[in-house]
Amino acid sequence: PRAVLPQVHLHERGARYRQLIAVAQRRPPIRTAVVHPCEPVSLVGALEAAENRLIDPIFVGPEAKIRRAAEAADRSLEGIEIVDTPHSHAAAARAVALARGGRVEALMKGALHTDELMGEVLKSDTGLRTERRMSHVFGLDVPHYPKPLFITDAAINIYPDLDTKRDIVQNAIDLVHALGIRRPKVAILSAVETVQPKIKSTIEAAALCKMAERGQITGGLIDGPLAFDSVVSREAASTKAIRSAVAGDADILVAPDLEAGNMIAKQLIYLAGADAAGIVMGARVPIILTSRADGALARQASCALAQLVVHHAGHANL
Repeated sequence: PRAVLPQVHLHERGARYRQLIAVAQRRPPIRTAVVHPCEPVSLVGALEAAENRLIDPIFVGPEAKIRRAAEAADRSLEGIEIVDTPHSHAAAARAVALARGGRVEALMKGALHTDELMGEVLKSDTGLRTERRMSHVFGLDVPHYPKPLFITDAAINIYPDLDTKRDIVQNAIDLVHALGIRRPKVAILSAVETVQPKIKSTIEAAALCKMAERGQITGGLIDGPLAFDSVVSREAASTKAIRSAVAGDADILVAPDLEAGNMIAKQLIYLAGADAAGIVMGARVPIILTSRADGALARQASCALAQLVVHHAGHANL
């Protein structure tokens, strides 16, 4: 009987990330400050990205701890520049200074807390701020979705206001442009598809769509409010009689707040078997913000994202 047969899904895990890495390898590696790589996982992740010609790393942190981590991982540090600092906080400050001085084109988080790194990045006088708010973008390879799916913001802005959401949307569009998607479909998520005065996210979704019509957001096709099922399922959108070029075919999902975005991303990772990479956009340089739970392939994919962003920005400025 069909009910007792095992379910079989034909999906090559990591295939899209390997394609992304292959595209990035056609370009020169980017000089990257790896901040406090003082445990084997973060150190090896950076070394493997260097071996795959994605980054040219500078290790920033306590040199003795970095060398002990390399010994524990049985890896050589030959040819790797090390900038010695007394502790993780100093490593974050020094890495940001390297970026401000133009010595590196990207930052990569090592074995320190995100708040510690971003605290230095966000400083108004010595950080890496631009006129745009910074935001994090997850790039997910979801087995049951026919193309890469990007989710924002799930790591930086907790309860963004409308101005911040405008920057969050534009940052995500800019990232996807660097990957060769010229007009990404952007879904502004909420619980329903109609504007409801009691649900603030529906009002802000409608405002973001109007801002796109007026040129305040550029480069993407934006629609919202849209519920999650209508965004990822053509069948759900059709059943609800939703007429939208974005519904059922979104490239980018914009969450109403960090809590929702973080839960969506982690549900897809742990329940749907998605692979996740991600970077922070909106700073002077892209920031590779990996998680302690990330595997080697996800770390390399995050480096590939940053590399493509740097080269795309350089090409756009020519």
